[in-house]
Amino acid sequence: MDALLTAMVMWLSVNFGLPPSYDHLAVQLVPPNRTVAARYGAVDSSKHGEVVAVYRDATRTILLSEGRSGETPAELSILVHELVHHLQNEAGQRYPCAAAREKTAYAAQDAWLGLFGRSLESDFGLDKATLMLMTHCTPS
Repeated sequence: MDALLTAMVMWLSVNFGLPPSYDHLAVQLVPPNRTVAARYGAVDSSKHGEVVAVYRDATRTILLSEGRSGETPAELSILVHELVHHLQNEAGQRYPCAAAREKTAYAAQDAWLGLFGRSLESDFGLDKATLMLMTHCTPS
């Protein structure tokens, strides 16, 4: 896993200008209800869609839902997405809202998928308009 994370960090640093950090984080496979709880708090998980992964800033840990094998570009792209959040955290980058933090993560994930002739739209059904809405701050 360390070799894969190192390669991904190098790729993210070169392609997205994120400061590299080779002090690797923890990656844990957890039950799907735990990723939902990590994202939304202690709530009824049936009210939320699937949450496949979450990065926890405080513990420097990526929580991946069980059943992820990492055998496909799409599954590896999830790790790339969360690794962006780790590098943002390690660099002390701050954002006006959580959605704004997602812009680079989704761009990196889409670029990673592009290396394999795939995209966020083809693998996850996320088109450009949806991504724009998901990565902009909304007034409270």
